[in-house]
Amino acid sequence: MRAARNRAGVALRDRRNWEQLGQFCAVGAVGYVINLGVYTALLHAGLHYLVAATGSFLVAVSSNYLLNRWWTFREHRAGVAAQGMRFFVVSLASLGANLAMLHVLITLGLGKLVGQAIAIVLVTPLNFVGNKLWSFRQRPEPDVTSTV
Repeated sequence: MRAARNRAGVALRDRRNWEQLGQFCAVGAVGYVINLGVYTALLHAGLHYLVAATGSFLVAVSSNYLLNRWWTFREHRAGVAAQGMRFFVVSLASLGANLAMLHVLITLGLGKLVGQAIAIVLVTPLNFVGNKLWSFRQRPEPDVTSTV
């Protein structure tokens, strides 16, 4: 437990982590606008709010993956397929959390657009941590000092 606290403390003091969080949030802001725009269009087309949320998610997550790969985590690029699959798995977990939150918020009486706007914000930390630690994780440097 102490080792985990030490790693967390080191991570919180690392300026690059804060820069990546800022970049991730900027990319997320673009995705947020895309998500809400597509969500609104799908609602106006008559789709159920959960179906509309899923469709808008698919459009926004595609944009977010490309922007995060190109800008936020550019120094952590791996194979597009493998990294893309990890990003998609983290995004599916975030989508599940988002749909659950959206349903609860709408059940509590919030409007569909306001509920989606709030649900996206609430799920963002889960999405960042999953992508930072898994999708775009930094590969350990090879140990060149060891001898055979």
